[in-house]
Amino acid sequence: MSSAAFSTAAVDRTLPQLGRGFVWQDLTVGQRMRTFRRTITETDLVNFISVTGMLEAIFIEEGYEGGAMAGRPVPGALTYTLIEGFILQTMIQGTGLAMLELHQKILAPVVVGDTIEAVIEVTDIRPTSRSGRAVVTSRIDVFNQHDIPVMTYTATRLLAGRQAG
Repeated sequence: MSSAAFSTAAVDRTLPQLGRGFVWQDLTVGQRMRTFRRTITETDLVNFISVTGMLEAIFIEEGYEGGAMAGRPVPGALTYTLIEGFILQTMIQGTGLAMLELHQKILAPVVVGDTIEAVIEVTDIRPTSRSGRAVVTSRIDVFNQHDIPVMTYTATRLLAGRQAG
């Protein structure tokens, strides 16, 4: 291939960036979106409890006799972080500035082999006086593969705004 086939020009920073999340002006109260689905694996559970230190018997011992349920339960924190990963990668990548507040309720157990997804609803948008930012509140409802709600939480985040110019 000749050297003429390669560009030596600098990156054009005016081009749209792939994968960039929403600025707050792109959102409206009542707007709803859903995430992709993800099946939770034994490897997910082992990696999560290893990195967090959540070495509770119900998570590390298969068939733990003191458990309250059948199957391999996963910590609610794992369910939450997988959904937050989807939100980060798609909705707020590069535009989410801070998590300000979080209220969470576990509604049903999640076990290894369950497939989870979430519906996000924007419930409040309050522009700030600084740098065109806004405080955006969303309700996130998490469901398993049977459409049973397993978790609900409200997240209040600081989001970037569209750059003036």
